[in-house]
Amino acid sequence: MKIKRFEFNMFPVNCYVLWDETKEAVVIDPGCFYEEEKQALKKFILTNGLTVKHLLNTHLHLDHIFGNPFMLKEFGLSAEANKADEYWIDEAPKQSRMFGFQLQEAPVPLGKYLHDGDIITFGHTQLEAIHVPGHSPGSLVYYCKEDNCMFSGDVLFQGSIGRADLTGGNFDELIEHICSRLFVLPNETVVYPGHGAPTTIGMEKAENPFFR
Repeated sequence: MKIKRFEFNMFPVNCYVLWDETKEAVVIDPGCFYEEEKQALKKFILTNGLTVKHLLNTHLHLDHIFGNPFMLKEFGLSAEANKADEYWIDEAPKQSRMFGFQLQEAPVPLGKYLHDGDIITFGHTQLEAIHVPGHSPGSLVYYCKEDNCMFSGDVLFQGSIGRADLTGGNFDELIEHICSRLFVLPNETVVYPGHGAPTTIGMEKAENPFFR
């Protein structure tokens, strides 16, 4: 599997495009707000001859779903995410106003609900959805055992964890689920977060101050 990371300007979100030798692909968290960001994502997909089979959201906070309407319009893809976060779609316009801006496109409904343990397949690659609530009720981590990596959204960062003070967040639940669901994976597992630089499970177990 090959990985390309885009970093955007509004709420710098890491949008991931994953694909393998079949050219089938998934897009995770299209946090593209500005038109140039949307076009950059589209150009990357088309230039590389990719067929996007799934649009995945790790969770449904507004910065991670900015590009969902664009992906639906351009590629006919409705997002897949956990139902427990669905209320955030309706909250997105209000949330954007709280941050002092207006959404350029109305949020769009989910196309499919994902649950803990679901397998997402594209080409010869499989991702496992792992439910890790606490940052949001429906936060999912996408784990690729074969490539020894995960896409953690806002659950786990290099030296930090996701905030738990937003609606539906729970600090104790987040800590518990990171320990029981993620820290049981191999230490060499690479963690690609929703913001910031990659890390590994082993590094976070050893150095993350929230787990000392």
